[in-house]
Amino acid sequence: MVVPRRRLSTLAALIAGLLAVAAPRAMATEPDPAETADEIVVTARRSGAPMWTIQTSAGVVILVGEIRNVPKATPWRPERLQGATERAQRVILGTKAKVSPGDIFRLIFAGGKLTRLPKGRVAADYLDTAQLVRLNALGAKFGQDYSRKNFLMTAFDLLAKRLAFNRDTADDASDIVRKAADRADIPAQPVGEVRGEDMIDNLFAAAPETHLACLDAAMTAAEAGPGIVTARGEAWTEFDVSAVMANPLEKALGRCWPWTNDGFGPALRQQWVGAINDAAAKPGVTLAVVPLLVLAEPDGVLDRLHAQGLPIAGPAWTGSAISAGSSPS
Repeated sequence: MVVPRRRLSTLAALIAGLLAVAAPRAMATEPDPAETADEIVVTARRSGAPMWTIQTSAGVVILVGEIRNVPKATPWRPERLQGATERAQRVILGTKAKVSPGDIFRLIFAGGKLTRLPKGRVAADYLDTAQLVRLNALGAKFGQDYSRKNFLMTAFDLLAKRLAFNRDTADDASDIVRKAADRADIPAQPVGEVRGEDMIDNLFAAAPETHLACLDAAMTAAEAGPGIVTARGEAWTEFDVSAVMANPLEKALGRCWPWTNDGFGPALRQQWVGAINDAAAKPGVTLAVVPLLVLAEPDGVLDRLHAQGLPIAGPAWTGSAISAGSSPS
């Protein structure tokens, strides 16, 4: 089955939107910082993005908790994060997806397997009665027929087209940091790499049932309405991490591929833990932009670093450390 180009663009947006993609740069000679580490941390915090610091005998790691697609109306100061980046010694950004022309052609000519349910199957074959009623109601509301559509694509349609969470947005924290590092010739690297071929294989192999939690969360977000998009951005700049993580939109994004996939999800999280441990042993200031949904979740990156005994300073997060009463404030 040949997939129309507009559907290909939707697939490409799906992959790019769910991974924080970073382009690596050649490592430059580390500059001598003009300011102290404390001054860089203060500048970064004044941006309004939630962040945590890990200070060791070697240096400081600043962890910026990123949400993607920040609404333009969100009251934060990205220029201050830019200023902090320009004075850091190194930068760590998100996972780099290595997509080849062959991967694109594969999506064009075989992408129908990703956009539709298996031949002869419909949504009613997988959903319980309550879920089916909700899906049909949303389909009627938006003039869409979701009965044969792949559940991941339906979820993306509800979030991106109906809630429009990725419209009218400004540069995300990773965009700000990447551009500032490039201008200032600060060494920047992705936390890890994943081949486009592996990502596509993973998607092709995923059974419809693996996307049910994603669909359910996306329906909840769509039912809540567009107000949750603004609320998510406001909670983010108020450092209310619990509110961001409880927001139906953030929940939906965190329950969709690749974050919940058994193959990619744990590996993506562990890549961050390893990179931050490495950075904590280096001199000077390392600034890392980490997806908040994997940073602050239970058994997420902050929980794992906290369990190692690293000194973490910053806002309370929603992981298990809070419930144990041991999270720093």
